[in-house]
Amino acid sequence: MKLATDTISLSQYLIEEQLKLPYATGDFTALMNHLVYAAKIVSREVRKAGLLENILGSTNNVNVQGETQMKLDEYADTLFTNALRICGHLCVMASEENEGIIEIPSEYKIGKYTFAFDPLDGSSNIDCNVSIGTIFSIHLRKSPHGTKGIESDLLQKGDLQRCAGYILYGSSTMMVMTMGYGVVGFTLDPSCGEFILSHPNIKIPESGSIYSINEGNYDFWSDKVKSYIRKIKNIQNNNKPKTLRYIGSLVADFHRNLLKGGIFLYPEDTKSKNYPLGKLRLLYEASPMAFIAEQAGGMAVTVDGDRILALEPTSLHQRTTLITGSKKEVEFFLEYTKTKNEYSI
Repeated sequence: MKLATDTISLSQYLIEEQLKLPYATGDFTALMNHLVYAAKIVSREVRKAGLLENILGSTNNVNVQGETQMKLDEYADTLFTNALRICGHLCVMASEENEGIIEIPSEYKIGKYTFAFDPLDGSSNIDCNVSIGTIFSIHLRKSPHGTKGIESDLLQKGDLQRCAGYILYGSSTMMVMTMGYGVVGFTLDPSCGEFILSHPNIKIPESGSIYSINEGNYDFWSDKVKSYIRKIKNIQNNNKPKTLRYIGSLVADFHRNLLKGGIFLYPEDTKSKNYPLGKLRLLYEASPMAFIAEQAGGMAVTVDGDRILALEPTSLHQRTTLITGSKKEVEFFLEYTKTKNEYSI
């Protein structure tokens, strides 16, 4: 165990990283401080959820995705929006819960960054006390500095992200993030109210025994996806079959596979109103998770093999399929589904 004098808080980490860059202005560090503040508040409310009648359950509202909003989902969306739009370092925001862009009010300073977020991923699990999370993505704006941000500032390839991460509200609250040179994880210490560096250099194992997919949709998948799942469940030649682990919260499923190795799949299914597209949102879910996966040594592609980070979004709520996880597992998926002529084992 490290001594207290050896611990590094997220604030200290950001300042130290800032000092390494001679051109750094401190804007990003200040932006992250506002994000951390909101994350701590949401973490507190999640932990109190079972005790407060007004925070559990669903609202009467339906979001832009056509999904019934949960009370805590709505609360998190409002909290992150209010905390970040006043920070002075953003030019525009976008949330999975809002149809259009979130403008920065004219009374606040307009910054150089954009912020896209899913306020509470896995919100359908809130009432069941299952791990949920917040996903975020930060880009540098394309439009002229000093002016109001516009939608095209947000519609950028994942490759251009300046930072991406997620906050996991589980047995502990963790923030996992990348700024383009590796992945680090911080755990919230309730005794001092600080995120402490707990995972300094996260690397996803090259292979893993876990596969994560909603197998209840099996009958609605393409033949190649069905065949792949049958294959990994019946692997022979001294290789053990894969083990299914699926929570239904992208942050929780991704986080487990990031640490233990494995593959996460969300293919298209014919019963979805978004068919032939996938269910996951490119800006708020797939792109930031793909950035983390690649920075940790993994891969993230579509079912057709297109690299997620190379996709240029055309709308705020664009959907995509997602295959991500350990490098060898994703490579085997691509090899098997592309070369198999008859989809059978």
